[in-house]
Amino acid sequence: MKIKEITSKEAWEGFLAECKEKTFFQSWDWGEFRKAVGEKIWRFGIYNEEQLIAVALASKKTARRGTYLEIAHGPTTQAQSSHSQVLKTLLEKLKEIARQEKASFIRVNPLWERSAENKEIFNQLGFRRAPMYSTYESSWKLDITPSEEELLGNMRKTTRYLVRQTLKNKDIEVRQGLEPNDIEQFHALSRAVGERQRFTPFSNKDTAKEIAALQKDGEVSLFFGFYKGKPVAASLVVFWSGIGFYHQGASLGEYAKLSIPYLVQWEAIKEAKTRGCTLYDFWGYVDPKKYPKHPWAGPTLFKMGFGGTPYEYVKTYDYPLSWKYWPTAIFETIRAKRRGL
Repeated sequence: MKIKEITSKEAWEGFLAECKEKTFFQSWDWGEFRKAVGEKIWRFGIYNEEQLIAVALASKKTARRGTYLEIAHGPTTQAQSSHSQVLKTLLEKLKEIARQEKASFIRVNPLWERSAENKEIFNQLGFRRAPMYSTYESSWKLDITPSEEELLGNMRKTTRYLVRQTLKNKDIEVRQGLEPNDIEQFHALSRAVGERQRFTPFSNKDTAKEIAALQKDGEVSLFFGFYKGKPVAASLVVFWSGIGFYHQGASLGEYAKLSIPYLVQWEAIKEAKTRGCTLYDFWGYVDPKKYPKHPWAGPTLFKMGFGGTPYEYVKTYDYPLSWKYWPTAIFETIRAKRRGL
C-alpha cells in the first residue's frame, strides 16, 4: 500500500460518497473550516496499487497541554478487510509528520465496528485507549426514507404527541437562518445552556467560521424555535453526502414545558428529506438504561423518541510518541471523571 495527499475535492468527495460509515468531520469543507481556525491539515489517500481504498483528514491540534495529530471519525474505508493495512500505512506517515511538527501523540477514532477484531488491530500497532474521546464513539441514527406520516407513526407515542401539539400552538414557530444575527442568537442560547450545564460551548467566532466553510456548498442551516417571537431553542444541522447531522443544539430551560426542541428537530428531519438525505444522524448516543447518570442519557432519550437505531464504533485510541503525552493523559482522565464521562 502507498499513501499520498489528495488535492482534488472531486476525488475526495467522490470516494466518500461511496462509503457507508462517514461523517462530515472527514469532508473536504470540514478541512477548510479546520484551516480557517488556524490548524494545519493533511488530506491523505491510501492506495492499494492504483485503487483508492481509504481517506483520512488529519489535523494538528495545539493546546496548552500539548501538540498532537488527530483524525476525527477517520480513516474512512469502504471495506473491513483493509482496516489493518490502512491503519498501519497511515500510522507510519503520521509518525513522520509528528516528528516534524513536534507532536507528542496521535489520536484517531474511525467509524469502524466496535468488534474484538478491530480492537486487536489497534492493540497490535501499539495504540492505547484514549482517556477522553474527541467526538462521538456511538450515535443514534434514523432512516428517513419513509414518508412523513410513517416517520411520525414510528415515533415514541409521547414524542409524536409533543410534535403535533407544538405544530398546533400558534405561539410557536420554527424558522431557518444563517445571517450574522442568527449566529449570534444561536451562540447566546448555547452560552445559556453552557452556564446551566457547566460546560464551555463553541465560541461564536468558531461557529461563524464553521458555518462559513459549510455554507459555500449549502451544507448547513440553523433552525430556531420561537415562542411569541423570542428564540428559545435552536439546532445547527449539517447536510452532507446524503445525511443530515444534528451537530449542535441549545434551548432555554425555562421554556422546557413547551417542548419546542421536538418541533425544531422534526423540521430539521423534514428539511433533510427535502434535500434528498436518506439518513439522519442525531450525533451522539449512550445507553440510558446502562448509564442513567451519564450527561448524554437525557439527550439520548430525547433522540430515541424519534425512532432509529444505535450504532457503536471502536473507542478513541492514542499513539504516544513522547513522555509529554502522559501529563496530557492524566489531565484528560481527571477531566473526564469530573464530567461524568
